Amino acid sequence: MTSFNGTVLVAGATGRTGAWVVKRLQSHHIDHHLFVRSGTKAVEVFGPEIIDKLSIGSIENPEEIRSSLRHIDAVICAIGGNVMDPASPPPSAIDRDGVKRMATLAKEQGIKHFILISSLAVTKPEHPLNKYGQVLTMKLEGENEVRKLFGEPGFSYTILRPGGLIDGDPLMHSMIFGTGDTITTGSIRRSDVAEVAVISLFTPEAHNLTFELIEDKESQKSSLNQYFKSLKF
Repeated sequence: MTSFNGTVLVAGATGRTGAWVVKRLQSHHIDHHLFVRSGTKAVEVFGPEIIDKLSIGSIENPEEIRSSLRHIDAVICAIGGNVMDPASPPPSAIDRDGVKRMATLAKEQGIKHFILISSLAVTKPEHPLNKYGQVLTMKLEGENEVRKLFGEPGFSYTILRPGGLIDGDPLMHSMIFGTGDTITTGSIRRSDVAEVAVISLFTPEAHNLTFELIEDKESQKSSLNQYFKSLKF
């Protein structure tokens, strides 16, 4: 399989899913840079060797985002608001406006590939999670901007809608992929979401695609790219 030849910016890299994105990029020997709010936390998560790969800033600050995007060829966006913390910015500021801002500035910089980690059930306004700042609706609005900007010729996007996120090692389960937001429930390891995000960089079947993903039966895998071929449109 061909890997990705370029540098990937991971936004939200110190989050629990973002940290796995970094680990999977390292596993595939893909050059990467991290956009994080706290350099101290980044060093705690990844070790002091990560210092040269850090850009410190806020998803709410356009200039800090723009600085992080220099010499970048693709973005994997794993940001998400903390809806359980009243002191955190609301989903409208992170899951909608933050994603829109990152995607807009990436497009302005001529970055060709944008991968967004979203959520199952974003098209279901009555879902219980929407009681918390309309978080799923905000994620859908962020998705829509990514599709609009990176669906143009010469660019590409991939939007992942994982089920409930759980911990564990990657490549230990078969997957179920679907389109149309028809998977109503299910869970998936953060590590597998990260793996799918990374292989989407160099898997043509993943480009310009929005899909849901959950794990299925326990079954050790060498790759997850086969599941893109299972999608029906």
